Amino acid sequence: MPLLTAAQVADVRARFGTPCYVYDRATLEQTARRLLALRAPYGFTLRYAMKANPSRAILALFRDLGLHIDASSDWEVERAVRAGFEPSRIQLTSQMPSTRLADHVRAGVRLNACSLHQLDAIGRTAPGHTIGVRMNPGLGSGSTKRTNTGGPSSSFGIWHDQLHAVKSLAERHRLTLRTLHTHIGSGTDADVWRRVTRMTLDLAAELPGIEVVNLGGGFKVGRMPEEPTAEMENVAAHVRRELEAFRARDGRSLHLELEPGTYLVAQAGVVVATCIDVVDTGKDGYLFAKLDTGMTEVTRPSLYGAQHPIDVMATDREAAEVVFVGPCCESGDILTPAPGDPEGLGPRWVPRPRVGDLVIVGGAGAYCAAMSTINYNSYPQAAEVMREPDGALRLIRRRQSLDQMLQNEVAPGV
Repeated sequence: MPLLTAAQVADVRARFGTPCYVYDRATLEQTARRLLALRAPYGFTLRYAMKANPSRAILALFRDLGLHIDASSDWEVERAVRAGFEPSRIQLTSQMPSTRLADHVRAGVRLNACSLHQLDAIGRTAPGHTIGVRMNPGLGSGSTKRTNTGGPSSSFGIWHDQLHAVKSLAERHRLTLRTLHTHIGSGTDADVWRRVTRMTLDLAAELPGIEVVNLGGGFKVGRMPEEPTAEMENVAAHVRRELEAFRARDGRSLHLELEPGTYLVAQAGVVVATCIDVVDTGKDGYLFAKLDTGMTEVTRPSLYGAQHPIDVMATDREAAEVVFVGPCCESGDILTPAPGDPEGLGPRWVPRPRVGDLVIVGGAGAYCAAMSTINYNSYPQAAEVMREPDGALRLIRRRQSLDQMLQNEVAPGV
């Protein structure tokens, strides 16, 4: 997302306060259209992994562009339905076994069994149903272990050696396994997707009813200038060749599904913040800039050392090495951890901040609002704004009030 102008940033603070998420509609649309144009030899469906950012405005935008949904919980299914998605365009791929299987079957939501327990539960609830199954092919990928969702250290999906148990349960409950799903984590190497496609197709060869292969998402976006971004056209070319080779070997033409989250929204969002304090810990220490945003809005740096670009909206100012931190009473509320070392500090070379400066945290469209630690230290959930193509700023979520924060608490004796 191109940085907002100084005037636009000031307008955001004046109208909506800080911290405030700002999303760019043009960037969201452009990225979605580019992925929708990816070629697959026997049909292609693009799903949005809505856990990346479930804002209703973003869901509605993707709905109108024709995307489908991958939901990670019963609650996300309901959220997608309320945003106008037809249930048949929603797939439930959940770590937690669904408590609403019968409702989903009646509505037409697509079910994806992610464990043998889930597969058995679906079979007992809806014998004879057509479903998908998520397998762990034995390969993982990720910039950190916490973004790796494949291989022996991951609990996601059914381990590939248990394929016999999958077939046995499906036969017992007369289930038709139509979709084979894998998702291995985040990365940029197109060859990894070639390898996981081959591993997935080897599993598909053992399941004659499979008509669809879903290779998940996890396509890395380089939020920092030095970080690589997955080249989706190259990924698609590798996958396309593997699907064509499978057809030549097996005779089946398999429909392809992908379900990116980060790739669709990460670069379309920023957090507009204010510098609220500056602290210096001496010649052997650091210069800290405290912002009114931190782990409450951008949890990724504290959680696993993720890097986000940070810009101080100041000109004609001397530069300094600055560690950016959030407002929470928590030593882990760090926005600039050392690259590759979540426990270390990674100062940024920026215009020396002053109290009151406007600051932009970039790459905040994915896994920021969705994964925020709202209400820690009783900070309210931040507002969200959509920047329209004409530059207009439209509020899409109000800032939470204290009354809203407290509304579910039950007073003693009540």
